[in-house]
Amino acid sequence: MFERRVVGKVPRKHHIQLRDEKGTLMYEECLTRDGFEGPYTIAYHQKAPHTQGLGEAKGGWEAPKAVPEQRLAKRHYKTQEMPRKGGAPLNARVPLLFNADVTLGVLHPTEADSVYFCNADADDLFYVHQGSGVVRSVLGDLRFGPEDYVFIPRGLVHRILPDAGVAQYWLSMECKGGVHVPRQWRNDVGQLRMDAPYCHRDFKVVEFTGPQDEGIRDLVVKRDDRFHGFEYQHSPLDVVGWDGTVYPWVFPILNFQPRAGLVHLPPTWHGTFAARGALICSFVPRVVDFHPEAIPCPYPHSSVDCDEFLFYCRGNFTSRRGVGPGSVSFHPKGVAHGPHPGAYEGSIGHRETNELAVMLDTTLPLYPTAAAVSVEDPNYQKSFIP
Repeated sequence: MFERRVVGKVPRKHHIQLRDEKGTLMYEECLTRDGFEGPYTIAYHQKAPHTQGLGEAKGGWEAPKAVPEQRLAKRHYKTQEMPRKGGAPLNARVPLLFNADVTLGVLHPTEADSVYFCNADADDLFYVHQGSGVVRSVLGDLRFGPEDYVFIPRGLVHRILPDAGVAQYWLSMECKGGVHVPRQWRNDVGQLRMDAPYCHRDFKVVEFTGPQDEGIRDLVVKRDDRFHGFEYQHSPLDVVGWDGTVYPWVFPILNFQPRAGLVHLPPTWHGTFAARGALICSFVPRVVDFHPEAIPCPYPHSSVDCDEFLFYCRGNFTSRRGVGPGSVSFHPKGVAHGPHPGAYEGSIGHRETNELAVMLDTTLPLYPTAAAVSVEDPNYQKSFIP
């Protein structure tokens, strides 16, 4: 996704022989995007990576299913009140809202994945509201902690190991069209611009560990929202080196550099990552508008192009009351939304905000699942009436 990295042993050119000290030929594996026209990574295995046999699918989460059609309304889902499913990350996801481009949910894993997983449907982007652990993949280990975004590219064989004894609470964003940096933050050669809200140094990248064998031979592949099982004849973590631009990474949300203006800036200035049909925004502690007559609180607006999903993490949310860490507000296109009564005028004179939240604007309508409806605040729509 970013600059090319090279680790371990690789040959001097693509698609030529790489042998170990004993003369054994290594096997090249290409992880590509957009067919063969996009970014790619090439890994070199000690044994053929494509010789899996068919097996049982030993894991997976329930595919999202929409509840019967609901009337148009602003909604508030209290994910902090959901029963905590637990288990391995592969099994623990609970979808809340979804469309053809993204599936948004939460999970509270309590143990490590016991099998390897490959999501062939989507890039996975997690926001770690609480918790820590390691993503272990054929490319190495990636450590994450609280308030980190964690990116795992589509097609990468991996498993997730949450730290034992640490409470975990993650937001999951499954992005079927891929995740990328918004184009306005890149220059013509793909480098992050100097005026971007972050730089390459802000990202933590996977650490190459070399070949290892965990004794795990089961692989689960997700394709078209179904889970399929395979069995390896050997460890898939037998990579001796790799190079490329497709790999997992971590971005601490507090590394985002927020902008401030004379008057209130639109959410696009908070755009952190983009996906097909979605913009992912980070709202972090920041100074607010400094025009002498500025109204720092977000203005009411008619959302005619986007559904808005907002996951509240911590802080004082000046535009909302009744929300707390883990709350999700959902404001659908077609009905105007804005601050709660009193918040608009009450924000005048404020000089800073300490809120922390993750937002997605989606172009396709989002549909709630039964899990979301089970923790819905029935009074949210009425709460905007003075």
